[in-house]
Amino acid sequence: MTSPTLALTLDLLRQPSITPLDAGCQTLMMQRLQGLGFVCEPMRFGLVDNFWARRGTQGPLLVFAGHTDVVPPGPTEQWITPPFEPALEDGWLRARGAADMKGSLAAMIIACENFIHQHPQHAGSLAFLITSDEEGVATDGTRRVVDTLMARQEIPDYCIVGEPSSHQRLGDTIKVGRRGSLNAVLCVHGKQGHVAYPQRADNPLHRALPALTELTQEVWDQGNAFFPATSLQISNIHAGTGANNVIPGTLEVVFNFRFSTEVTEEQLRIRTIAILDRHGLSYDLTWQLSGLPFLTRQGALLEAAKSTIQEQLGIDTDCSTTGGTSDGRFIAPMGTQVIELGPINATIHQINEAVSVQDLDTLTSLYQGILERLML
Repeated sequence: MTSPTLALTLDLLRQPSITPLDAGCQTLMMQRLQGLGFVCEPMRFGLVDNFWARRGTQGPLLVFAGHTDVVPPGPTEQWITPPFEPALEDGWLRARGAADMKGSLAAMIIACENFIHQHPQHAGSLAFLITSDEEGVATDGTRRVVDTLMARQEIPDYCIVGEPSSHQRLGDTIKVGRRGSLNAVLCVHGKQGHVAYPQRADNPLHRALPALTELTQEVWDQGNAFFPATSLQISNIHAGTGANNVIPGTLEVVFNFRFSTEVTEEQLRIRTIAILDRHGLSYDLTWQLSGLPFLTRQGALLEAAKSTIQEQLGIDTDCSTTGGTSDGRFIAPMGTQVIELGPINATIHQINEAVSVQDLDTLTSLYQGILERLML
């Protein structure tokens, strides 16, 4: 028999919601939530669909957060079955978004259904914050919904993000934070010329290489018990006209900091500029902050999650801050306790992404167990 969580997951997976499209997923979710007494509030910003749904008016306020958008499937001919035609095989469910993160969305809703049916007079309030702009530029999604909530002082106490946090088995890892992400584009100016007459040109590549070497070798911090040391990675370099006899006039370098709580965004900017200036470069530098680091060191939410996992699965979960960014970076600055708990992440963003069917029901049970520890 198909479980309620699997059935809803299948419905969501059939919607080709390639970022930033929602493709009707949020309508399906809101219909289920309205039947549970949630007041649903669609929030469309730009081309992005989001919604906020809440049941109850009292505190504490626990929010389930997630995204309906998925990354492009890649070459569809390399999939065993079409990426938006979910397939069940040997206990696994295969489709784009199965693990990241439509399975989690279904588990959240079914967990709430079970919890509310068993405890209709539960304490506090439950809510959902859902976006279709997490896998993309993330400017008109959770960030904008949070701005709305902040403006009306509607601040969650707890937030569970359904990102695929597990590694080897479901529940073995909870994300309790993420590193900050700071992007930079450096344009070094020189003078274009003929390679045979270097004295008449100024090669920005030659000028910039010592500075770039120093940037990549700089020790920005030592990290701490929760975060690894801050890392700078150059992701793209471009110069030249395509001709092999032309000294380029400009050099563009794209790099990214993944940074810990041991250093601030401002400190990274100041130290970077100091290195560039020390090498006497003529340059322009633009910055774009993707998110600040956040960390839930302790609290009722983390303890409830760890206790539920221990009780139901018999394992001690690890608390981690590894991986890329998540929308938790927008929610945590409200003062909200934030954790990420979801399926195994081994196949996310890959061809033939898949999730264990059994894990979908187990994840539903874990979410319900956390609700019972916090909302009764």
